[in-house]
Amino acid sequence: QVQLVESGGGLVQSGGSLRLSCAASGRTISSYAMGWFRQTPGKEREFVGVINWIGSTTHIADSVKGRFTISRDNAKNTLYLQMNSLKPEDTAVYYCAASRTGGRSYSRAYDYWGQGTQVTVSS
Repeated sequence: QVQLVESGGGLVQSGGSLRLSCAASGRTISSYAMGWFRQTPGKEREFVGVINWIGSTTHIADSVKGRFTISRDNAKNTLYLQMNSLKPEDTAVYYCAASRTGGRSYSRAYDYWGQGTQVTVSS
């Protein structure tokens, strides 16, 4: 079992930055692909990005490409999401997730999920 806990969310003005962290426990995440998703009320969970197990490859959604960066520190068992140039439409609950099967852009590819952290971007 892998337990994931997100942190770093909050309220930020448009154009600002936030860095989300996802701390894992229970098992090392070094063999998992890790992803970030986000969700707003009434909408399906949206893929944000994924990073492979070693951190050498990332895939970022077009909606945030050039503004968001995913990284990981396996020694710290932690995943990160650096969010720059934030827009009001980035407002959502952000979730991290772990995948044993390489990670994909769809949520059913992930085996473990955190509880989410709220990000609110004011205009």
